[in-house]
Amino acid sequence: MQTAELLGQFHEQGFVVVEELLDPGSDLQPLVDDYSELLDEMAEQWYAEGVLASTYDDLPFGRRLIQIVRESGRPYSQYLDISLPLGGITPTTPIHLSAAVFNLLRNPRLLDAVELVIGPEIYSNPIQHVRIKPPERLLARDQHEGLAAKTGWHQDQGVALPEADETPILTVWVAVTDATEQNGCLCVVPGSHREGLITHCRNKQIPDALVSDGAVTLPMKRGSVLLMHRRTQHASLPNVSDDIRWSFDLRYQPVGQPTGRPMFPGFVARSRRNPASVLTDHCVWADLWHEARARLAQGEMPEFSRWSGHEPVCA
Repeated sequence: MQTAELLGQFHEQGFVVVEELLDPGSDLQPLVDDYSELLDEMAEQWYAEGVLASTYDDLPFGRRLIQIVRESGRPYSQYLDISLPLGGITPTTPIHLSAAVFNLLRNPRLLDAVELVIGPEIYSNPIQHVRIKPPERLLARDQHEGLAAKTGWHQDQGVALPEADETPILTVWVAVTDATEQNGCLCVVPGSHREGLITHCRNKQIPDALVSDGAVTLPMKRGSVLLMHRRTQHASLPNVSDDIRWSFDLRYQPVGQPTGRPMFPGFVARSRRNPASVLTDHCVWADLWHEARARLAQGEMPEFSRWSGHEPVCA
């Protein structure tokens, strides 16, 4: 896709898919290997605790995760996630801060695409998640967590503090596996970014009555990347397949502007103006998150909902 076409679709529709931007081998396989090692650690720990009959190391990653999650009955997504939760943080709250994840955040192909939209002074915004979603029918009800289950209609601006309302935060959604209508691909409403910020109820979702018309599904091949405006209305379908759907939700913005999550650490990912400011050390990045976790375990997390939940449309 040519630059002019990419930017034209982004500004007109509020999103654009860059097909197969990342290479399955050099860009994605290190992430698969990394998360396979993490799953090894989880399986061995839970097996030792007696909640698993086996570590199931003979199964491929997706089927193994499904089996471990089903059999353990435990919430699991925070063990895999690359950010902290918005409440209940303790000194030992799990967070996955590997070199492979840091390399994804700094991936040159990814940053080249981001630069087309927001320019060359790129800050990695700390609103970031991994979503590895098993088929929902296979999960216990209390395992239907936000990062594991179908995602309702929302705008990404609605989950950031108002301080960042004018920051052009760009959502970058990376398909690690094929995203299909069967396994829970995204749905978006083209042009909805021009309608402003819509009321979200206390579940951080837009009520059905306020969702704009014209939603389309976005099946994506592995390695494809969605660039999305912060006010584009979007949701995901449920996973009704027999395997996982795996994606990363990343955010980028111009350097020096509010992030909407001031208590979480971001970093300069690219700077033509000041190359020395770019963070290249994975250990420094991980330490920033560990320091934030220790600090937040001692204090209060700010309120992230702009809405009371008592608005008439939320009744």
